[in-house]
Amino acid sequence: MSQSFTLIDGDHVAEVEAAIDGATVRLAPDALRAVTGWELKPEGLCKGDTCVPVRDRAALADARGVDLAAFARVLDRPIAIDAAERVAALGTSAAERSARMATLEAPDFSLPDLGGRMHRLSEHRGKKVLLIAYASW
Repeated sequence: MSQSFTLIDGDHVAEVEAAIDGATVRLAPDALRAVTGWELKPEGLCKGDTCVPVRDRAALADARGVDLAAFARVLDRPIAIDAAERVAALGTSAAERSARMATLEAPDFSLPDLGGRMHRLSEHRGKKVLLIAYASW
């Protein structure tokens, strides 16, 4: 039985239909492609001209869909899944984070100020910026 599921991939948040069985979340191949750009082909998981070989195809996908946790493992991306709340967040791969760190440039993001006005980090490139982060937990 398919249920509505939220998948967060970077700045992209999408509602998709997913088959949830305990802690396992499976997406239809079309939904996976629409949200992440990756699709399962005979040569592996592919996005554009890039293909990542899949050693254990049966562990990645079956008739119910593509296992989201296995998908993240194949691409070496961290993932946080809360099947009960029907949400998952895909992290950036270690290789991608390492490449970004080498540039010494922070990724762009937006946050509201105390008045609610949105600010993007990219609006302040070349300037000194003080960012204070706080969490109540």
